[in-house]
Amino acid sequence: MLRISEIELNGDAATLRLEGRLVGTLAAEVERACEKHLSKGHRLALDLADLSFADRAAIALLQQLRSRGVVLTNCSPFLNEELKQAVLPTRQQTDKDRELR
Repeated sequence: MLRISEIELNGDAATLRLEGRLVGTLAAEVERACEKHLSKGHRLALDLADLSFADRAAIALLQQLRSRGVVLTNCSPFLNEELKQAVLPTRQQTDKDRELR
């Protein structure tokens, strides 16, 4: 189960709180909620303090959102590590590509 709450909306900035487990098709719900704000040009932050678990699809979504300027706040140490580990292969692949040139 996942709860998405809008906890702050000030002008062109919004904060959404995610609570529970972000798995499977719930990632699409988060993406829709975020897109609602991003499409309006809002700066967006996701408060992840109460996110207890995120699967691979969710980690990929969080990375994609972060690359679009979404700020991820209050990440647990576990989630921080998952986000770092998911980025690591891309960096390694980039280094391998450079070596091949």
